[in-house]
Amino acid sequence: MKVFKKSFTQQEPIPEAGIAAAVEVMRSGCLHRYNTLPDEKSETDLLELEFAAYQGVPYCLACASGGYALHIAMRAAGVSAGDRVLCNAFTLAPVPGAIHNSGAEAVLVGVDDDYCIDLEDLESRAEETAARFFLLSHMRGHIVDMHRVMEICNRNDLFLIEDCAHTMGAGWNGRKSGTFGDVACFSAQTYKHVNSGEGGFLTTRHPEVMARAVILSGSYMLYEHHFAAPPKETYDQISYETPNYSGRMDNLRAAILRPQLSELDNQCERWNRRYRALEKILRTCSLILIPKRLEAEQFVGSSIQFSLPHFREEQVLKVVEYCGVRGVVLKWFGDSVPRGYTSRYDSWRYLSRLSPLTRTEQILSTLLDMRIPLTFSRKDCALIADIIVDVVQECRT
Repeated sequence: MKVFKKSFTQQEPIPEAGIAAAVEVMRSGCLHRYNTLPDEKSETDLLELEFAAYQGVPYCLACASGGYALHIAMRAAGVSAGDRVLCNAFTLAPVPGAIHNSGAEAVLVGVDDDYCIDLEDLESRAEETAARFFLLSHMRGHIVDMHRVMEICNRNDLFLIEDCAHTMGAGWNGRKSGTFGDVACFSAQTYKHVNSGEGGFLTTRHPEVMARAVILSGSYMLYEHHFAAPPKETYDQISYETPNYSGRMDNLRAAILRPQLSELDNQCERWNRRYRALEKILRTCSLILIPKRLEAEQFVGSSIQFSLPHFREEQVLKVVEYCGVRGVVLKWFGDSVPRGYTSRYDSWRYLSRLSPLTRTEQILSTLLDMRIPLTFSRKDCALIADIIVDVVQECRT
């Protein structure tokens, strides 16, 4: 019997350049992003400038976490108590959590067979609710047709915030993920495409939105120390009207991230080679469904999702259990009980507008998810795929 013995939570080490830069920051004692000399750029300043350049946008703010970036994106966009915000029903808890944190009401939109947001349901709910804001989660790296999204946003006058926690380095039709909407948020949490333990980014082309975000992040009146940000006159009124929700990134994490950012595109290619090795074998099993990804989607395969459309709940649970026994860790998005990082939309009982999404529940009922650490080789991925196919065939009989 084939068994896999590597850990699904073991990450690659921080690059030596990042370790050296972090040590230098610690030796200086200047961990706080504003602990600089006049006109000196801190590690955090440099990271913001580099990420803004990578994305091709004028403004970038480094934050304490991706979830925090989502929260202040909502606030900086003007979301207030009672506003309705459209968002995916298939996502992770920090997304509806950010909406709840802003005092707004989340209006959940269903998932399609390709694991992306259902665009017909999106347009319908936008018209029904007259919502002004849309928080789009590129969940698990699946990018919906962004041209259609923008058409819907334009028709319904929706302010679009892109949650790019799983799509840093990805794109749609040659344009980077996070550059379609009004604001984009990214994560640097350990299991994302760059790793500082926790951390995040907020990017935008709107000067007033960025000015509010900078104040919200905890700049006090030090906003002139931001270099990937609008000019100081943008803050004239905003600095008086905007509260401080301290959530800055520090220089230690920025130092760790800068060398990773310079290698991001290479890392994305490495993930995709592993994804393709898994996908090739999984597609040989007629019981396993992996939606075909459109040519316009330049995805990053840091995880893989597949469905078992002909399986009952007890059979899906057996697949998860038996794969686990053989060292392969799968997550099931159809579970009615939240487990680890995974929760189904109807477990977010703090939301005031929960209503059944029958088709979404059907899709999630057989949807499995697996992380692809770069510590796995392509040979490892082939072994994992063989185990999954063996187990799926065993549990079907």
